[in-house]
Amino acid sequence: MRHKKSYKKILKKIRVHKKIRAISSRPRLLVFRSLRQISAQIIDNKNNEIITQANSLKIKKGKMTKTAIAEKIGQTIAQNAIKQNIHKVVFDKGPYKYHGRVKALADAARKEGLEF
Repeated sequence: MRHKKSYKKILKKIRVHKKIRAISSRPRLLVFRSLRQISAQIIDNKNNEIITQANSLKIKKGKMTKTAIAEKIGQTIAQNAIKQNIHKVVFDKGPYKYHGRVKALADAARKEGLEF
């Protein structure tokens, strides 16, 4: 049964990517979430190049919660994007629900000035 779950996750990821690539020429903000870490990348769809990225490996966590770390990553990725003159992106949540850490990252990026 383990394979069935991972297969469904892959199919969901493909569906999301198809929709995003079909409707937008803007760069996409891709989120990856694991049990311990979270990372975000802004990818240029035309050239398939990573423009900027941020991950939780470089953050001094201390007593921060996973949600607080996700907010910090959202702020960092938004600041890096604005420095490179990128103000509008498409949010690519991948196979994850828009809930919890993924939502916290997106909200923090919006507060810093990214539009999606």
